[in-house]
This record gives sequence, C-alpha cells and structure tokens, in this order.
Amino acid sequence: MRILSKIIKKPIVKIFSLNGISVIVRILGGLMTSKAIASYIGASGLAVLGNFRNFITTLDAYSTLGMQNGIIKYTAENQKKEEQLYTILSTVFFTVLSVLLVISTLLFILSGYLSQLVFNSYKDYSWLFKVVAFSLPWYTGSLICMWVLNGLGEYKKVIWLNISGNVVGVLLSILLMWKFRTNGALIGLILFQALFFIFSFYNLWQHFPFFPFLKLKYFNFKVLSRLLSFSLMTLTTAFISPFIYHSIRNNLMINYSPDTAGHWEAINRLASFYLMFASTMLSIYFLPKLSLAQTTEETKRIFGNYYKSMLPLFGLGLTILYFIREFVVLFIFKRSFLPMTELFLWQLLGDFFKVGSLILGYQFFAKKLTKAFVVTEVISSIFLYLSCTFFIEDFGAKGAVMGYALTYFVYWIMLAIYFRKQLF
Repeated sequence: MRILSKIIKKPIVKIFSLNGISVIVRILGGLMTSKAIASYIGASGLAVLGNFRNFITTLDAYSTLGMQNGIIKYTAENQKKEEQLYTILSTVFFTVLSVLLVISTLLFILSGYLSQLVFNSYKDYSWLFKVVAFSLPWYTGSLICMWVLNGLGEYKKVIWLNISGNVVGVLLSILLMWKFRTNGALIGLILFQALFFIFSFYNLWQHFPFFPFLKLKYFNFKVLSRLLSFSLMTLTTAFISPFIYHSIRNNLMINYSPDTAGHWEAINRLASFYLMFASTMLSIYFLPKLSLAQTTEETKRIFGNYYKSMLPLFGLGLTILYFIREFVVLFIFKRSFLPMTELFLWQLLGDFFKVGSLILGYQFFAKKLTKAFVVTEVISSIFLYLSCTFFIEDFGAKGAVMGYALTYFVYWIMLAIYFRKQLF
C-alpha cells in the first residue's frame, strides 16, 4: 500500500488522471459502439470493419506524410520563437494541402480497385472510397490542428477536445449503424473525425487569429526536410503494420472462419481501449519531454518516471481484466463472442510487453533516430508475421495472440539493449 501511495502522489499520475477522464470517455464510447457492432453487424461484420480500419490508419499517415511526431517535437521546441514557429506551421500546412489534393483525387479515381484490394471482393464498396475522398481534407485538418495544440503544451484543451469529439463520434456511429448496419459502421469511422475539424480549428484559431503563418514566404524546404525524416519512421509503420494485420485477419478468415477472424478482431478492439491510456500519455506528455531532454541523465529520469508510475498501474489493470474477462466479453459484446476469452492471457501479456517498449520506441522520434527505428520496425514486423503464421496453423486465433506476445517480448529486449545507456 505504501508503494501504491507513493505512485499516486507523483505529478505524472495527476496528469495521467486528467488524461484518464478523456480515455474513460473514449472507452465508454468504444464499449457502446462495440455493443452496437455486436448487435447490428456481428463478428463477421467486425472483421470487414477491421480491414477498413487498417486502411484508414494507413491513410492517416500518408495524408500527413507521417509528420505527427515531427510536428509535436518542433512546435514544442519553438513555441516561444515566433518566426521559427511560423516557418514550421507554414511548411506543414502547405505541404499537407498539396498531398491531400493528390490523395483525394486518387481515392476518387481508384475507388473500384481499392474496394477489391481492401475488402477482397467481399462486397462493392467503391462508393465508400469516394466519400473518403471528399471527407479526407477535413479529417486530416483536425489531426494537424490537434498535433499543433499538443506541441504548444495545451494538454487540457487537447484532452477536452478529445472528449467532445468522442462523444459526437460515438453518437453518430451508433446512429449510422442502427440505420445502415455495416455501411453505417464504415461511414462512422471517417465522418466523425471530419466533423471534429470544427472544434480543433476553433481552438487553433484562438492561438493564431487569421492564421498569420499561412504565407508562402514562411515555407522552408530545410524545415520540410527535417520533418520528412520523421515521415520515414511513421510511414514505415503505416505501410507495414496494416498489411501484417490484414494478412493475419485474412489467414484466419480463409483457414478457419469469418467468425474466428471476428473474435481476434474483437480482442484487438478491446485492447485498443486500454492501450489509449499509454499511447495518449506518451504522445501528449512524454514525447515533448523526451524531445526537450538534453542529457542522458534527463532521459534516464523520464524513462524511470514512466517505469515507476505508469507501467505498474497498467500491469495491475491488466491483471484485474484477466480475472473478469468473461464478464467483460458479455458486457461489451454478447454470448457468441465468448470464445475470445481464450485469447486473453496471451493478448494481455503482449500488451504489457508492448507498453513496456513504447517509451523506448518514442525515443526514436524524440531524437530523430530514423535508421535505427526503421531497422527495428521492419525486423519486429517480419517477426510478428512469421510467428503469428506459425502459431495460427496449430492454434487458430490463439496462435495469433501468442505470436503477438512473443514479438513484443523480443522487441522490448531489443530496444532495451539499444537504449541501455539511457536506461542503466
């Protein structure tokens, strides 16, 4: 109890608690949409939704050229230097606008081909990609605005924006699923972020009335070059990760059943809820601090803070979740999803290893260690694909989560060896 009391009193835990409000809202919203998914489209529909979710994740990265962490880092470093800040923001906005024009045009023209590629001729969804083409600029604009606010240290605004955006998104998604079933669920994935642009744009406008940085004179190719070094890191993940998960999902659908793939997708969806605690804290709080850290000792303190506060609390939460897994499945989904309870042990182990390695992975972005990141990301992705494929042959969906756990255990050790000076 004394150790727990010390953890709770740490400043980071207070910020964690504030962020926790946002994450709890997102989790509650996720629970509601998961229940709606289980009721309206079932496990097989969830597998289809998973394919589109992977595509949207990739699209997020490519529409912004994967500059998320670069935007946060350089905004944080130059927030008190007006000229440099304007140069960064101008470069970001004009670059992304150019990329959006190209991608939106391609989405519209290639809608039929993309439907076959993403959904494996399951059904003609070419209309969906045309909707994405028109909504993408607003969707991407909301992401850019949020990252800039994050870099400016507006933690509270970012959190409250996340809360309001998720409330609107959940209500919209459930309404669309109720009216249009699977089609509604697919549309819901893209429309709420596009609507969210209104909220994020307004908050950024308060910082920069009339956006004085939107002048070509501030555009700078040297700044763009520095930002693009982050792109290679993010785009590597954005290209490989969805492809790997798409392949695993299709493997389960073809060799077992769409329902088996749906159960695996369900455990991934559930994991995404509680992983929000770690990922949002890392991007909102730890990444700016790692970016500003000048010495090995400063970095070591940040790592230590993470491992002494966040990781133990996260591990405790995972342990509790394991013992109430059957109740959780029945509460979030329905009885037909109970086979997924067999996946919990390996999934939770993998999630613990993943959260343990995340802080080290963010150091790649904070210090722009592009080559090292790409090498470790490619190795771990290949290892994930091979291990999951190997275990799926004998264990089905359980094999997929076994491969996941083994991969992140190896990945954590690999990063700990690489960053051994900052850790030890």
